[in-house]
Amino acid sequence: MTIDMNQFFQVFFDEAEELLAEMEKLLLAVDVSSPDIEDLNAIFRAAHSIKGGASTFGLTDLTDVTHVLENLLDRIRKGEMALTAEHVDAFLAAKDILKMQLDGHRLHTHVDQEAVADVRMMLQSLSQEMPIAPPPPPPEAVMVKEDDTDKFAHVKLCFRIELPQLGERDVTALSGELALLGRLSTEVLSDKRHVFTLATDETVDDIIAICSFILNPDDLKITEVDMPVSVVASASSAKTEEELGYGFFEPLEDLRAFIAQGSDSEQVENKAQAAPTPEPVATASAPAQPDRRHNGRRETDRNQVGQESSIRVGIEKVDQLINLVGELVITQAMIEQRTLALDPMQHERLLNSVSQLTRSTRDLQEAVMSIRMMPMDYVFSRFPRMVRDLASKLGKKVEFVTHGAATELDKGLIERIVDPLTHLVRNSIDHGIETPSVRAAAGKSETGRLSLSAAHQGGNIIIEVSDDGGGLNRERILAKAKQNGVPVGDNMADADVWQLIFAPGFSTAEVVTDVSGRGVGMDVVKRNITSMGGVVDIRSAKGFGTTISISLPLTLAILDGMSIKVGDEVYILPLGYVVESLQPEPADVKEITGQGRVIKVRGDYLPLIPLYQMFGITPIFTDPCEGIVVILESDGRKAALFVDDLVGQQQVVVKNLESNYCKVAGISGATILGDGGVSLIVDVAALLRSSRQLNDESIFS
Repeated sequence: MTIDMNQFFQVFFDEAEELLAEMEKLLLAVDVSSPDIEDLNAIFRAAHSIKGGASTFGLTDLTDVTHVLENLLDRIRKGEMALTAEHVDAFLAAKDILKMQLDGHRLHTHVDQEAVADVRMMLQSLSQEMPIAPPPPPPEAVMVKEDDTDKFAHVKLCFRIELPQLGERDVTALSGELALLGRLSTEVLSDKRHVFTLATDETVDDIIAICSFILNPDDLKITEVDMPVSVVASASSAKTEEELGYGFFEPLEDLRAFIAQGSDSEQVENKAQAAPTPEPVATASAPAQPDRRHNGRRETDRNQVGQESSIRVGIEKVDQLINLVGELVITQAMIEQRTLALDPMQHERLLNSVSQLTRSTRDLQEAVMSIRMMPMDYVFSRFPRMVRDLASKLGKKVEFVTHGAATELDKGLIERIVDPLTHLVRNSIDHGIETPSVRAAAGKSETGRLSLSAAHQGGNIIIEVSDDGGGLNRERILAKAKQNGVPVGDNMADADVWQLIFAPGFSTAEVVTDVSGRGVGMDVVKRNITSMGGVVDIRSAKGFGTTISISLPLTLAILDGMSIKVGDEVYILPLGYVVESLQPEPADVKEITGQGRVIKVRGDYLPLIPLYQMFGITPIFTDPCEGIVVILESDGRKAALFVDDLVGQQQVVVKNLESNYCKVAGISGATILGDGGVSLIVDVAALLRSSRQLNDESIFS
């Protein structure tokens, strides 16, 4: 029998990357002057776990770096050496090197060996510095006498933990882990079962979470007991992780040895029974958050005890499931439409069943769509390091905060929003936030504030990048626009002036640097967000800062739409663009020579877009006063769409027209209606952008 090790390598790569991300997060938040020992332990355990996994798979380059990193972290967490900003910089550099090495093994990308050697030498140099104090001698194993009970004055709880019959190695591993929670003593019963007595401040759930990594929680008996007068000091019984050989890939060590010896099906079965199998982690979840006492792998497993379990599923399987549910929604709509012609009295039971099917289909659709939803923390977690490095490079002080990291967005969109947000964040630091001296002269704090937030609003998600910097310079933007030949006026509204920065090649930077100034980027940001069905809005006040707001649909797979009819054709308008619908009076429709018709709506004149002209359709009505006008809004621009009739509002499954047929101007996709017919989804943003070019002939023909 041949065992494919690729699946195990992939698990290691995924979890190592999660641990590196958490390590970086902790390092960026650590207080150098007074570090939290729990944070230092978590950082150490992440490095130790990566080292153990790398050693298991024979990735010696990773083991080499993590060994030096681990030694330095161990000295700092034990108090043998004070943490400094230089240490934090070195640890962040080591994280980057480990990520590069991981990518080298997984993606076969280039690994800069000189950079690896430099970081390793830097870590070794820092490790050899003189300690602030000699390390304290290890405490001896002592029994606490009755007059020593004051040592437990700070401990609130004591538990008796009865274990089933376990191997010596499992007992040793559990004792080492539980000893981290408090003071531990061990008793062996006559039937060879072990009993732990643990004096701790932790809860029963914490104890179960740790034990469940080794055994079934149902086999565990935990009772609260009175505080004993004699407990073995935890330091005497707790072995180090090195002594225990306890890494998060420990079961694979046996597997690796087994593979080296040769294999057969019986051996495989025995090994599978002997070693606990690591629980897989869902792909579409937020990066694992390692526990402050335990590595990220164990934290993931323990948090799931008594709550939920998860599996790792390829995204292609999720997409296939979503497509099938979409087909089911379409089929359900067809059935529902066909039952409309039935007599409700004669077919009451059938109609009730169809109604139940409709409700269940909607619930299933929402549940399946939620599988693709990911928290915005997946994006936000990328920026603290970038903000720190860029601010340092530019000589600025920046406080970076996030809000709404748990807000969810479709995975397909969340991956596409990373680049636009990266550019906006870099712009805020480079152009928005001033240098400390300039801020101080303006009466501001020397440290600028940059925030990234996300929140749901109706069927959309609103993402905002906000800074308290100098704000946009209206005069400079207008001057640059005139220089570039853009038609502008001094009486333009601020909102229109701010939109000028999205023009291709537009930049007000006086000096071109490797950060910005070439006029490349903001136009791409706008184009990318628009392609996702989103809208960008800018609010700015000189001297007080700038906020760039992005509105995106939660998903591109399903949308709420309004069905409209022109002639014999039915089109779908995304509901997010629809403001209102009305039937105008003749006095409200005006003809402008060379500009087509406009319609007056509450004092504003909006361009009138006859959809039948756009797509070359024979309409029922050619007079807007006989048909229906739908008011649409996109990018702050409004227009009136003239159609024959409104069919209704419904949720539709979006099909990609370009991949199934070809790209059609003015159309963003297609859907299948309840009668089996195909309906095209109108690209409202493109429609409104072209409204100034309308004439009697279709511009899309």
